[in-house]
Amino acid sequence: MKKVLLIDDEKRMLDLLALYLRPHQYICKKAMGAKEALEYFKKETFNIVLLDIMMPEINGWELCKEIRSFSDVPIIMVTAREQKDDIVKGLKLGADDYITKPFDEEELLARMEALLRRTNPTDNIEINGLLWDEKRYELSYHKKLIKLTPKEFAMIGYLIKNPNQVFTREQLIDLIWGYHSKTEGRTVDSHVRNMREKIRQEGFPIDEHFITVWGVGYKWVY
Repeated sequence: MKKVLLIDDEKRMLDLLALYLRPHQYICKKAMGAKEALEYFKKETFNIVLLDIMMPEINGWELCKEIRSFSDVPIIMVTAREQKDDIVKGLKLGADDYITKPFDEEELLARMEALLRRTNPTDNIEINGLLWDEKRYELSYHKKLIKLTPKEFAMIGYLIKNPNQVFTREQLIDLIWGYHSKTEGRTVDSHVRNMREKIRQEGFPIDEHFITVWGVGYKWVY
């Protein structure tokens, strides 16, 4: 699943975007304006951002520039402005693509998927013989398969792809079980214990990489 940050000053538009995207395996975080969006960036990471231009206080162009000062996350501007100068301005400030309102749901999804393919081309990651293969949905150590549950595989994937970033239990629940899940932190801890044991049994030094940040959550270090 991919995590998308939706930024707009209209609640109706945020709700509409989330309604479109959630059935297509996107976890949607909604920000009412630039200030709320920047607060989310302090605590979380996102696979892609959908950004409105015309917002009060801080407009989409200014926010795009600010995001680009600390992140390479893919940004699609969703705007009612069709003037060429506006589009060019957004692209020059760091946006990767744009789509105009009213938009077609299928076109929006296609643009998001194309952008994610370009910016996240790697299907597998290898760390000292441990191979996480997203396309095959397999984890192996020196070519020996380690049998993980789908949620265990997804969890270690998020950690490996975002080294040194601490994921809280709440973030992992949102990413893996879903935003409205009633799953508790103890379930995350149980999955972590089982996963570590499976990988440890195959000889990989998992405890050197899969680190518990006490009172907060987990992270992966190289």
